[in-house]
This record gives sequence, C-alpha cells and structure tokens, in this order.
Amino acid sequence: MLPVPQRQAETSCSRCAASLAPGALDCAQCHALVHAETLEQRAAQARDLEARGALAQARTAWTDVLALLPPESAQAEWTRSHLAGLPEAAPAPSAARRSLATKLGPLAPLAILLANGKFLAVLFKLKFLLSLGAFVAFYWALFGAQFGIGFAMLILLHEMGHFIAVKRRGLPADMPVFMPGFGAYVRWSALGVSAETRSLVSLAGPLAGCIGSAVCSALWFETGDSLWIGLASLSAMLNVLNLIPVWVLDGGQAILALGKFDRIALSVAATLLAAVFWQPIFLLVAGGAIYQAFRRDAPSSSNPNVTAYFIGLLAALGGIIKLLPPLPSAS
Repeated sequence: MLPVPQRQAETSCSRCAASLAPGALDCAQCHALVHAETLEQRAAQARDLEARGALAQARTAWTDVLALLPPESAQAEWTRSHLAGLPEAAPAPSAARRSLATKLGPLAPLAILLANGKFLAVLFKLKFLLSLGAFVAFYWALFGAQFGIGFAMLILLHEMGHFIAVKRRGLPADMPVFMPGFGAYVRWSALGVSAETRSLVSLAGPLAGCIGSAVCSALWFETGDSLWIGLASLSAMLNVLNLIPVWVLDGGQAILALGKFDRIALSVAATLLAAVFWQPIFLLVAGGAIYQAFRRDAPSSSNPNVTAYFIGLLAALGGIIKLLPPLPSAS
C-alpha cells in the first residue's frame, strides 16, 4: 500500500491566502489545487510504476491522485478515464509470449519486442535523435553548415531548459521533438501541476535560450566572427517572440500564474523596454499582456516572483540585442 499524504493540513490558499473550508480540495477564490505539490509527486510516481509494469501499485497511486482532486475538475475526469483503461495487472511474461507465439507465428518476436517498455524508451530517444538530425539538415541546407548546426543547437538548448525544469520537479517528460521549419516541443505531464509550476517550466526555455545567446555574444567579442552575431541576435529575438503571452507560446503559459495587476505591470515594463532598447518587438509582449490582464480567468492573487522573473528575462534578452552590432550587409 502506498503511503497517503495528509489530506488537509492547510488552512489558507498558498496562492491567494484565502481561507480554505475544511476538507477543501481547491480554493474557492482562485481555484488553485490545495494539494498541487503532492499531486505532482504522486502522478509522477504512478507513471513510473506503470512504466515498470507494477500496475496494481500504479492503480493505487492513481486512486490516491483522484482522491486529492476536485471531483468535477478536468484532471479528475482524465484520471478516472485513465484508471478505467488501466489493466488490473500485467500478464505473466511467459504467458504473454506463448499467446503471441500462437497467434502471430513468425511475427511474435517483433510483437514482444514492441511491447517491451525498454524498447519504447529507446524508440522515444530515437525519435529525438532522428527529428534533431532532420532539423539540422533542414537549416544546414538553407543557411550552410555552421549557421545551420549552431541554430539547431540553440533551439535544442531552449528545449532542454524546459526538459530539465520538468525533470528536476520529478515529473515525467519526453525528450524534445523537432519539426523542421516550425520549431520543437517537449511533451510532459501537467496533471495536478500548479499555475506557478507551469509558468516556471515555460520560462525555463527562454532562460536557457538567453544563456545560449549570451554565450554566442561572448564568442563574437572573443573572435570577431560575424557568425556569432547572427546566432546571438536570432536566438535572442526568437526567445522574445516566444515570450509574447498568447496561445501556446511560452509567454502564454507563463502568464497563467500572474494576476491582473502583475499582467498590467508586465505590459508597462515591456513598453518601457521597447523604448529603452528601441525594439518594437517588445510592444507585442506589452499588447499580449494587457489583453490577458482583462481576461475573466486571470487569477485574483499576485505572483511577484514570477512577474520579476518574466520581466528580468525580457530585459536580459533586450540587453543582448542592444549590445550586438547590426549584421554586416552582403556585398
């Protein structure tokens, strides 16, 4: 039996400080999950148990997850559906192999291999490597070997920022998948994850991208090679674009933890950065933030730490863009 955490130790919401009713699973004011941190850990544990074939223990873990979720929530609905499709126990390996051998004949070894969890792990790694190779080849063909490889490595660095931020919180995540001409993404499980955690994971990618841009800038100062100017400038600009708080961009996920006045502060800061760095691109961030400030689903509570992180990241990227000279024009 898996240990079940204390169900109701908190008396006030960790996000907005509103009082919690006895036995509450979410905050009546901001709808934050009371047991968000425990849910993250337990969901990760359940997925790990599934991957190892310990299905009975995985069912217990998912049942514990369900008990900590508001019954009407989307997360609870997903968990109930997942539990319904989860077998009671994994079949004995020998019985499974005999059944496959009988039904599939010469194809049985391949089917058994495909059903093996370790093979699937290798397959996911292969997907990462193959998509990265296609991504490098695509930009190599467009811009040449040096710029193509450098650009692909900067995108990889950005995605690994997300990946590491997820894994260090004990949550399951797949290695990045690259789409030539479009970008890349990291798939991870956000079941029971608080808005603040989603924001921090979302900002980790642009932070890694900012570090990559800074390294390219330092290499330009050291070598004088204009290749590094191009990589640093393009990376910094793309990371600013990714911070526009709309749709599925990193900024759109990062702003979820910001309250109305945080979003207004972000809009004002981005407008000032546009003036300081003379970069109209920051006005797109400002416009997105002010639009988000008046959405009805904006949290009523403030999150100054994430707000400062967001603004600081924009300022760092703007500083890199400002410090770099314009690219030399082709003659």
